[in-house]
Amino acid sequence: MTKSSAQKTSRDRQHAGLTEARAVPVPKGQRSSLIMEHGSMSVRLYSPEQVDTQSPHEQDEVYVVASGGGWFVNGSIRHRFSAGDVLFVPAGVQHRFEDFEDNLAVWVIFYGPKGGELTNPDS
Repeated sequence: MTKSSAQKTSRDRQHAGLTEARAVPVPKGQRSSLIMEHGSMSVRLYSPEQVDTQSPHEQDEVYVVASGGGWFVNGSIRHRFSAGDVLFVPAGVQHRFEDFEDNLAVWVIFYGPKGGELTNPDS
C-alpha cells in the first residue's frame, strides 16, 4: 500500500503541488515548511506575511516564485519579480522580499555544502 500525499514525509516526496505544500504547517520558530529533501537539497515553501525578516543562509538557494510579485533585494541589487521568475542567492548573501503582494508564495531550494558551492567567486 502506498502512502497518501498527506502521510508522506519530506524524505518520501518526489512531487508536490502548491496546494498540497500550502497545507503543510510551518513549524514553530521556522519561516517556511519543509516539503521535500534529498541529500544536501531541501525544498521549502515560503510565504512571508507583511515583512520578510529572513537572514543569510549557509547554503546556496534558488527561489521559484509560485504566486505574487514585488521587489527582491539580493546583496546590493534590488529588482522586481513576479510569478514564474527564478531567483538565485549565493550562500551568506543578505536578501529579502520587499513591497510584496499578500499572495506571495515561493519555492525555496537549498542545495550544496555550507558556505556555498563557490566560496571563491574568482575560481
